[in-house]
Amino acid sequence: MDHNQELERIRAYFNNDKYATEVTGIKITDARERYAKVELDLDERHYNALHAVMGGVYFTMCDFAFAIASNYNSVPCVTLGTHSFFMNRNRGTHLICEAKCIKDGRTTCFYDLMVTDDQGTEIAKMTFEGYKILKAEKVQP
Repeated sequence: MDHNQELERIRAYFNNDKYATEVTGIKITDARERYAKVELDLDERHYNALHAVMGGVYFTMCDFAFAIASNYNSVPCVTLGTHSFFMNRNRGTHLICEAKCIKDGRTTCFYDLMVTDDQGTEIAKMTFEGYKILKAEKVQP
């Protein structure tokens, strides 16, 4: 399967994440093993009373990118912990978030995530720790 077909497969699968894709409006622009890139065009629903982008928007972008990168072709992975740094106020109209694996162990993994705006400003940096749900474990509905 070529990269474009694989990207469409990932988009179709993660389209079921309705909060990220429909409510927030995040788009998957790249995905591969241990890497994901998502983007968002900002509109009035993303701002708070101070007319700054809500921190939850950045967190949702990072959470979604982490989910894509850590679940690309591996054992199912869920978030175990996060750490967030909000560094600058957004001044653009478009946000980009990239997730990059920094350690992939047997049961846990660690990812660095960076949110930038369309002006190249680094807005938020997050670190996610994931827990791999081993095949012997069953997630109960």
